[in-house]
Amino acid sequence: MGEWPVETLQDVCDTITDGAHLSPKDCPGGLPMASVKDMARWGIDVKSSRTISCEDFDALVRNGCQPQIGDVLIAKDGATCLDTVCEFKQADKVVLLSSIAILRPSKRLHSGYLRYYLDCADTRAMLKAGYVSGSAIPRVVLKDFRRAPIPLPPLPEQKLIAHILGTLDDKIELNRRMNVTLEAMARALFKSWFVDFDPVRAKVDGRKPEGMDAETTALFPSEFQDSPMGQIPKGWSVVPLPEAIVVNPRRTLRKGAVAPYLDMKNVPTQGHCAEDVIDREFNSGTKFQNGDTLLARITPCLENGKTAFVDFLKDNQVGWGSTEFIVFAPKPPLPAQFAYFLARSDELRSHAIQNMTGTSGRQRVPSECFAKLLLAIPPPAVAGRFDELTSPLMAMIKAASQESGTLATMRDTLLPKLLSGKANVAPLEEVITA
Repeated sequence: MGEWPVETLQDVCDTITDGAHLSPKDCPGGLPMASVKDMARWGIDVKSSRTISCEDFDALVRNGCQPQIGDVLIAKDGATCLDTVCEFKQADKVVLLSSIAILRPSKRLHSGYLRYYLDCADTRAMLKAGYVSGSAIPRVVLKDFRRAPIPLPPLPEQKLIAHILGTLDDKIELNRRMNVTLEAMARALFKSWFVDFDPVRAKVDGRKPEGMDAETTALFPSEFQDSPMGQIPKGWSVVPLPEAIVVNPRRTLRKGAVAPYLDMKNVPTQGHCAEDVIDREFNSGTKFQNGDTLLARITPCLENGKTAFVDFLKDNQVGWGSTEFIVFAPKPPLPAQFAYFLARSDELRSHAIQNMTGTSGRQRVPSECFAKLLLAIPPPAVAGRFDELTSPLMAMIKAASQESGTLATMRDTLLPKLLSGKANVAPLEEVITA
């Protein structure tokens, strides 16, 4: 670590603790309580957190389970033990479960530097080798963790290291937020057209559909018709899902062939872009190609929202992944992304969850259950216009995600060099912030 002195975490942190060891009852509409599943590099996703009563929340705040701005949080229990680290910068009120450790730096330690030190692959390997116990459920014991070493450069250099790496992460975070907005726009359009039938309702009421040009407006009828699923736009058809979308389509991949592999852990809970697709020899698993949608079929992955749109393969290339994927491939006239937005919809997810079978904790969605889910299918002109409006959004999301991947690679390459003192930080700051 260059000429920097090495101290222990307890020497340079005012507090090292964890969240609540008792889990209060859920309280819909209450205040958020987060666990490791709600952690991301950018912070805590309070929208995915469970909620507890105000009384229980206040009690946990008094017990020190609420992070403060500038705290560094790290997963300390479970499958992601030590893998997820973030600096808490949010104004959100949230308390934490004991699966998350809270480190509050002293004045000698910059929170950004601590975050990146703990997030370095070399540091993670050292901590996992010496500070994790338990084989079935890995767990960090805090009394041992407090004695873990940390190199301590001068505070100005800590700040500069954190600034360089943070600039890259800020660009990644900006892309993430933009992608959230773009997907929300596309999902809102899907729901408006194909679930709520808003354009038709507006025309029935004698109103101009909101935010719609005349050419698109003309594609929608001015009346409804009865159907097995209730009233639908006149001229549309109602079919079981498998008649409009192929469930688990046949894809050919020779056993032993090396092909892109997607692990369940790299399927996003939000957004459509998969992470860390690697080449791997095929033995058995779900096969897919570009334009397919992957839906996790097993608990808790389904409930957590693990869903992906396949756009990371070459033309005509077949990839593969977990046997716990259900694959959707729309038939004409539906565009490929129609199945993705359907898979993200409350209607499909509720249907899937209600039809899960198996023992508690290992329940799965049988693919046959989708034969009981009815869809309202639009005419080709409406489906085509939806494609024209949403395909550019999907392409922008993909481009931003690819840029973020490049930035992340740059960050992860620089990280160990900066922490070792082997990189001259001043010239790097000029390049990164240019």
